[in-house]
Amino acid sequence: MYVRFQATEANRRGTFPGVFALVNGLAAAGRLTPAQESFRRSSYDWYDAHLANPSHVDPTVYDRDLHHGAEAWFKESAVEHLAQVAGHLEILTLHGVGYDVLRSTDPGTVLYEDEHQVVVLPHPPRPGAELPVR
Repeated sequence: MYVRFQATEANRRGTFPGVFALVNGLAAAGRLTPAQESFRRSSYDWYDAHLANPSHVDPTVYDRDLHHGAEAWFKESAVEHLAQVAGHLEILTLHGVGYDVLRSTDPGTVLYEDEHQVVVLPHPPRPGAELPVR
């Protein structure tokens, strides 16, 4: 099983930004409190130490011309990585930013995979394939 946290609304490119992009957007807009910014930075330091950056392994994985709409999903077995997401979701909630939690056994065509995550080109939506949880 795979898990993804993403915006409830599509952006101008028609994609649904993930949780980290949403929090980064709040930071770029200067909306995070000092404590939230400190959490964001320390959390990203943790991810940098414990999670491969797919773009460093394959620079084309998020290329919009080659793989428009590519999405990262955590493997459900990445328990520590998923636990770190909770603080990001709390920030989104406090700022009124909507998000969905998607779960799927087959989120799309795999472009990149490691022990904790996959990056996929999503399949067209199928009933029951991705179940938003609010």
